[in-house]
Amino acid sequence: MTLAPNAQLPDRAHPPDPAPLPPARRARTAPPWWFMAPALLLFAFVVLVPSARGVYYAFTDWDGLDPHYSLVGLGNFADMFRDADAVQAIWHTLLIAVSITVVQNAVGLLLALGVNSAIKSRNVLRVFLFAPAVITPIVTAYLWRNLLGPDGAVNSLLGAVGLDAWRQDWLGSPRLALWAVVGVIVWQFAGYSMVIFLAGLQSVPQEIHEAAALDGAGPVRRFWSVTRPLLAPAFTINLMLSIIGGIKLFDQVYALTGGGPGHATDTLSTLIYKDAFTLGEFGYSIALAVVLTVIVAVASTGQYFVLSRSERAAS
Repeated sequence: MTLAPNAQLPDRAHPPDPAPLPPARRARTAPPWWFMAPALLLFAFVVLVPSARGVYYAFTDWDGLDPHYSLVGLGNFADMFRDADAVQAIWHTLLIAVSITVVQNAVGLLLALGVNSAIKSRNVLRVFLFAPAVITPIVTAYLWRNLLGPDGAVNSLLGAVGLDAWRQDWLGSPRLALWAVVGVIVWQFAGYSMVIFLAGLQSVPQEIHEAAALDGAGPVRRFWSVTRPLLAPAFTINLMLSIIGGIKLFDQVYALTGGGPGHATDTLSTLIYKDAFTLGEFGYSIALAVVLTVIVAVASTGQYFVLSRSERAAS
């Protein structure tokens, strides 16, 4: 076959792009966005409109009952940062969220590494360790409130083994109550983090571990250089869920301590509830809720970009 001077053979490895569809054909193949309209209308009615009205009430002195109220501008937000209880609640919220995120994921990763081994009881252990995560949080909180009481099972066990000096009023001490709450949350949800890490561990090819072992890498070196980078998606999911759940925490704190003793365990969520339904300061409580929403949005967005960047670097 003789080619013209400027002719070229077709590139079989890179076929030419398909011809663009005519406008009529594109219209027929485009997704029918109007199918989304009923769901979008329902979402707007249930979520968007009440949220927008709530933001509006954050700039008023509404008490939740009286139809007459006045605009106070940024007064609620200014009062918030002059209110020692609100500032303390913000600090407690951030402290609990960071503590839960670090401890829960560290424990979950250790548990995942343990049940990912070849021990015979690994399936039973997986079920046993994950079981607390399926219990209703309020039930877990009431269970641990009894266990951690002055005459509860924890203090009784410490006394039985001769550790009377360690007996404490775990939920009644301003110094210990916050960490007792963190411990209860970690106990309940470490198994949830374990399952996500376990899924990531089981997706790591065994051949990579074997090759690293043949190169002389020990268990710690294999985990840090081989397993950890491949667990980046699991880390992203777990850290996002932990930080958002920790910032919004309400059920367990309110059932365990009610925000006490005093305000030692108050978070933004518990303070919002008290200001709205106990003190009748709905405008102020909604301003607190707006600040909580901003904290969640900033924390989750920043964490997502940081973790996504590290995940791309690991891949």
